[in-house]
Amino acid sequence: MYKTVDTCAAEFEAHTPYHYSTYDQENESIRSDRKKVIILGGGPNRIGQGIEFDYCCVHGVYALEEEGIETIMINCNPETVSTDYDTTDKLYFEPLTLEDVLNICEHEQPFGVIVSFGGQTPLKIAKELEANGVKVLGTSPEGIDLAEDRERFGALLRKLKIPHPKYGTAYSVNNAVLVAEQIGFPVLVRPSYVLGGRAMEICYNSDAVREYMKKAVDVSPDYPVLIDRFLEDAFEYDVDSVADGKDVMIGGVMEHIEEAGIHSGDSACVIPPYMISEKNLQEMISHTVRLAKALKVVGLMNVQFAVKDGIVHVLEVNPRASRTVPFVSKATGIPLAKVAARVIVGKTLEEQGLKDYDFRKIKHVSVKEAVFPFSKFPEVPVFLGPEMRSTGEVMGIADNFGAAIAKSQLGAGNALPIGGRLFISVNDSDKNDITLGIVREFANLGFSIVATEGTAEFLNANNVKSDVVFKVGEGRPNVVDMIKNKEIQLIVNTPMGETSRYDEYAIGWAAIEHKVAFITTLSAASSAVKGIQKQKEGELGVKSVQEYLAEMT
Repeated sequence: MYKTVDTCAAEFEAHTPYHYSTYDQENESIRSDRKKVIILGGGPNRIGQGIEFDYCCVHGVYALEEEGIETIMINCNPETVSTDYDTTDKLYFEPLTLEDVLNICEHEQPFGVIVSFGGQTPLKIAKELEANGVKVLGTSPEGIDLAEDRERFGALLRKLKIPHPKYGTAYSVNNAVLVAEQIGFPVLVRPSYVLGGRAMEICYNSDAVREYMKKAVDVSPDYPVLIDRFLEDAFEYDVDSVADGKDVMIGGVMEHIEEAGIHSGDSACVIPPYMISEKNLQEMISHTVRLAKALKVVGLMNVQFAVKDGIVHVLEVNPRASRTVPFVSKATGIPLAKVAARVIVGKTLEEQGLKDYDFRKIKHVSVKEAVFPFSKFPEVPVFLGPEMRSTGEVMGIADNFGAAIAKSQLGAGNALPIGGRLFISVNDSDKNDITLGIVREFANLGFSIVATEGTAEFLNANNVKSDVVFKVGEGRPNVVDMIKNKEIQLIVNTPMGETSRYDEYAIGWAAIEHKVAFITTLSAASSAVKGIQKQKEGELGVKSVQEYLAEMT
C-alpha cells in the first residue's frame, strides 16, 4: 500500500502527490484515468555520479506535461529536483529495484516506462521489466543490451566496418591476463554495466591486471570484465544525438580538452570542436547516424570517439541520456531531453521541426569545466582517469575560444595566472615542435620557465631558456618544494606510462593543496595560452546565454 507524505504535519489536509510504500490496509495513492508515463530517476547520488541525469528526468517530465501526459516519477534521492513534490504529477519515493517498480506499475497501469533518462541505474532492470510485461518506451531493452554487451556490440561494429580499439571480455583472473596480453598494453579494464566509470582502471602490465581482478566486482557470465586497448595520446570526442527510429539529429559534437581515457564527466570539453578535420567530423556524424539506426534508437544516444593518427575509433555507445546533455542543451539552445521525451511518446523530429537541424550554425564557443572535491579529501590520488571524480561542472561561454576557457577556469575556482613562473615536464613523445611553440607563447606572455632535466635540455637545445628543477625523489629542492613555496604559478605536466603517473600524483596534490593551476595535456596547455592572452587583453565581457543563442537565428 502507498501512503502520502504529510507535508503539512497534520495541521491541515495535505494534497501533495508524494507517496511511499508501507504495510497497511489503506492505499492513499489514487489512480487517475489519464494516459500516464512512469519515469525512472537516477537513484542515490554520490561522488562520481553527478546530477546531470536528474536534469534529463525533469526536462522529460516538463515535455510530457506539455503533451498532456500524466507523469509519475520513481526516485529515491531527496537532493534532486525530480523528487520535489511539485515537479511531477505523482512522485513515488522508492528504491529503483525491479520489485518496487513492478509494484508501482501494477497499481498505476501506465502507458509505459522510460528508463533512458536516469543514466545507468534504470537500464539494469530494463530487460526484467519487459519480461514482466511492462512496456519500455524509447529504445528497446534489446537495443540497450546490444550496446552494453561488448561481444555483441563488437560484432555490430565489425559488420558496419567502424574502427574501434581492440577489446576482449574476461570471466576469470587468468582469462583476463591472457586477453590483456593478446590485446597489448596499456589496457582499460572495467566491469560491464558500470555507473560513473566505477571500478575502471588503466593497467600497464599483467601484474596490474591480476591485482585489478582480485578486487574487481563479481565476475560472471552475465557480468564479465571488459578489457579494451587504451589509446594513449589520442583526442577524445563526445556526440549527443536524438533519434526517432527514422531520422537522427546531431545535438552537438564536443571535443575533450583532457587526454583520452579521462571520464567524460571529468574532462573539460568544448563546443564546437576546435581541433578536428572536416573529414574526421563527417566520419563521426556518419558513424553516429549508422549506429543509431542499427541499434533502433528512439530517444537520446551518446557516442564516444577517440581520434588517433587520423583514424576515428568508436569507444562506446550509450543509448540513453548522457552527462553532457545539459551542457549541449545550454550551449546550443536545443533542449535535447525534452526533444527526446516527445520522440519517445511518438512525436517525430520532423514534427518538432528538427529533422534538418544543423549544430554547426553555432557562432559562439562554450567550454565545460569539471569541479572536483579534492581539497576536502587530503591525500587522495588527484590525477584523473576513467573513474569519475567530479562533483559538479561550470560553463564558460564567449565569442572566442580563449575567453570561454578563461571564464570556465574562473568559474571552476582554478583561475589562470597572467604571469609568473611556469613549470613544465613533458614525456618523450611530446618533445616536439608543438611543445616548443606552446612554451614560446608562454614566454612571450611574460612567464619564466623551469623544467625537469630532460625537458629543460630539450627546451634549451631549441633556444627556449629554461632552468632545471629536480623531479620528486631526485633531490631537494624539487618541484613540489617550489610549489609549496609559491615559486610556481602554473604547471604543465604531460604524463605517459605508469612511472610518470606517480610523479603526477605528487605534483598534482601539491598543486591542489596550494591552489596552483595544473595542466596535464598539450591541448589544454595550448588552450590556457589563449585564455591568458584574452585575460591580459582586458575585460572578458559578460553576455547572457539568451543573447548568444539569439545570434544563431
